[in-house]
Parts: sequence; C-alpha cells; structure tokens
Amino acid sequence: MTPGARLAAAIELIAAIERGAVADREIGSYFRTRRYAGSKDRAAISTLVYDCLRRRGIALWGLERVGLDPNPRHLALELLVRGRGEPAEAVFTGEGHAPARLDDAERAAVAALNALDDGAAPAWARLGFPAWLESELRARFGEDLETEMAALNRRAAVDLRVNALKAVRPQVTEELARLGVTAAPTPLSPLGLRIEGERDLSRLPPLRDGLVEIQDEGSQIVALMVEARPGEQVVDFCAGAGGKTLALAAQMRRQGQVYALDSDAARLERLKPRARRAGAHNIQPHVLAGADDPWLKCEGGRFDRVLVDAPCSGMGAWRRAPEARWRLTGEILARHVMHQGAILSRAASLVRPGGRLIYAVCSLLPVEGEGVVGKFLSDRHDFASVPAADVWASAIGSECPADASSYLVLTPARHGCDGFFVAVLERRAGV
Repeated sequence: MTPGARLAAAIELIAAIERGAVADREIGSYFRTRRYAGSKDRAAISTLVYDCLRRRGIALWGLERVGLDPNPRHLALELLVRGRGEPAEAVFTGEGHAPARLDDAERAAVAALNALDDGAAPAWARLGFPAWLESELRARFGEDLETEMAALNRRAAVDLRVNALKAVRPQVTEELARLGVTAAPTPLSPLGLRIEGERDLSRLPPLRDGLVEIQDEGSQIVALMVEARPGEQVVDFCAGAGGKTLALAAQMRRQGQVYALDSDAARLERLKPRARRAGAHNIQPHVLAGADDPWLKCEGGRFDRVLVDAPCSGMGAWRRAPEARWRLTGEILARHVMHQGAILSRAASLVRPGGRLIYAVCSLLPVEGEGVVGKFLSDRHDFASVPAADVWASAIGSECPADASSYLVLTPARHGCDGFFVAVLERRAGV
C-alpha cells in the first residue's frame, strides 16, 4: 500500500472509532476483511490510528485555532503536520486510494498549524485528558500530573503471567527464547514476563498449552494482593473472562474453590476453555441473576476471600484504549461510582468474619478509589482497612514500591504497569 492509501485507511478507521467503535476491535476486524494488507501496512496503519487518538487533545485545540472542523480527515492532517512534521500535500494527493487533495482552506490551515505553539495550550490539551477531569487528576498526581499523563499516552508493554500450576518463570523464559521471543522478568510481579518488541503471541505453544496468560503486571498484582491460599473458599465477584480467576486458582494449587461470578454469561463462557488449558480444575462459574440473586443470600458469610475488580472508568488503562478518555463524561463517572458502591456492599455479604474483601479498580481517579471505600467503611463498621504494605510483604515477599500506608496505588509512570487502586478490607469478628 502507498503512504496515501495507508492514511486513507487510517482515516476510515478513525471515523469508525469516532462513531463509537472500540479501537483495537475495529482495527482487528478491518484487517481480517482486507487480506491484501501486509504486515508492514497493518503496523503503519495501526500506528497512524493510535497516534491520532493519543494526540487528540492537542489536535482539537490546534484545529479550533486554525478554523478546521475536528473530523477524521483533519485529525489525520494535524498528525502529519504537527505530530510528524511531514509534508501533507505529498500524501493528500487524490491519486489511487489516497485522500483527496487539500483545498484552499486546508492549505492555509497547514501554514497556521505550523505556527502554533503547544506551550500556549491548556493542560487538558497538552496532556491529553477531558478538561472537566483536571481537578480529579491533580488530586491524585499533584506535581506529577505531566509525567503521569505522558506515561498514559505511551504504548503499553505486553506482559505475561506464568501459570504456577504448569511452569516456572525461568522455564518459560527459555522456551520463549527458543521461539525467538525475548522476555524479561517484570519488576514487581514474581510471576510476570515482559515481552520485548511487537509479536503476535496468540499461537505460541506456551500460550496455547496454558503455561502463560497475557495479563498486565498491575492486574497480576491485584490477584496476588488477594493472597488466596490452598484450601480456601474464594470469590472473584466481577470475573469477566476470568484473568484474575485463573491467577487465584493457581495461587490455591487446585485446593479449595474459586467461584467466578459475573452477570454476563458470554464472558464466563470464555473462561471455561482457558481454565481447561491452564489446568485450573477448582473454578466454579456462576452467572449472577441481578442484585437479588438467591445465590448471594444462600452463600453469605462463608468465604475467606472476595475480590471485587469493579467496573470503572478504565482510566488506568488509557495506554491501551486512548479513545476511552474522550468518551468519559461526568454522568458516566457518577454511574460508575454508584454501581461500585452497590457491588462492594453486595460482595461484602459473602465475607466470613475474619475474611477479607479486596476492592480494586483499573482507575486512578480518587472518586472511584478512596471515595468508594471511604463511604463503604463509614457504613460498615465491621470492616477495617488492612495496610497495603503489610499485605504486599506477606503476599509478594518484597518491599512495597508504592506509598501504601492504607491503600495501594499503582501508576504507569512510577511502576510501569496499568493504573490500579487496591484496598484490602478485613471483616472483624464479633462486630
């Protein structure tokens, strides 16, 4: 494909994402139906799309100042002119499959775009976040806001979790090396491997045979903080497709039971073949039939560990889904917070006295972290926070890398993984 054809494909994909498509799914679907696109074409087009998504804030600011509508064509034009410093007219040729030639207004805008100074842009545009979120982000990051947002605008690494039921990290590292894949131990998770470079891992034998699972290091840490032990009764309350469920089952060495709960039956169905591949035979899936599911009442108060990885804004994973930040609204965030509180309360009913309730969100917004947990603890005096640093030392065996006197906060800039908030709450006996 020519550079112009690649750009035209990127513009088409950006338009679909602007209409609400999920970027990675849309890109995958696009290439499945266009077999003529080679590996270099796919890489180049994907990079164009993600570069546009990541610089959307500064692009919106710039396009407004030069009088261009922020449509997909102009977002791509801004990327070429200001993001890459390339001559736009060499690509916008109108020849073959290339985008149409620039009109007079666009040519004039190119000169104006080149004259803009990013330093004059407001923080939301320079750093890439919705303006209305600035106070929440500053509350979390303070003077580190620019550093953290820069990290959230970079591409995320691909991490693997070694399945302790089948393998150990050195063994998998050697096997991957034989397959031409370079992997290094993750700095925080004792089960993690970080892949160097870009590789399609889906058909590799270690993944196919259940020796590893693709899982971000932050997500691995969340599962480790549950500190599930062999023989215990454990619940993964919002299991989804079961990444953390599988990690918990491996911690328990197939002894005891892990109950994978979710309201979406299709997601839980995807867990079953993964569990078979991993050799995790102690997983019990259960589809929740709403907030009043009788199962919750029948099984109440008997579980040693209950993990709530609650649905959230996903702000901690903006590296992987840069389009998500621009879809988040105050109304959507408020709904998340309301649902998080309700889910946490329902999950708490399952915890036995002396057991633990672990609340996690892939978000660094205080309203979804400390805000939700603070309200829960004010309502439930039979639960108390366990210092996250103590849990880390016991579960992982190293010094906690975060300031975790009460809760654990992992960030992309400080820790190199997706952003997570984790609170470990223990139910007091006799309260």
